[in-house]
Amino acid sequence: MAGKFVIGKRSNGDFQFNLKAGNGQVILSSQGYADKSGCRNGIDSVKKNSTDDGRYERKLSTNNKFYFNLLAGNGQVIGTSEMYESESSRDNGIGSVKNHAGDAQVVDETA
Repeated sequence: MAGKFVIGKRSNGDFQFNLKAGNGQVILSSQGYADKSGCRNGIDSVKKNSTDDGRYERKLSTNNKFYFNLLAGNGQVIGTSEMYESESSRDNGIGSVKNHAGDAQVVDETA
């Protein structure tokens, strides 16, 4: 099953997208955007940058969980993963974003 970007609204009114794998699991979440067009631009940026391994910032949280950020060409974070128990799980998450983002459909749940 193909992945999909789901546009939603945060409790503060900001727009946000989640990239979900074919099984419905969230594999990447965006920052908040003041308007929907900014959110859609973020999705386009994920699609554009997701295949470049150099755009992934592999991180370790303060509570020793593994995660990653996907960066735009200017170094800005455009998406953050969930927390993973192991480095290999995090790397599988990166692979999942690479596999799903490019041809993922966009579902707008705010429309």
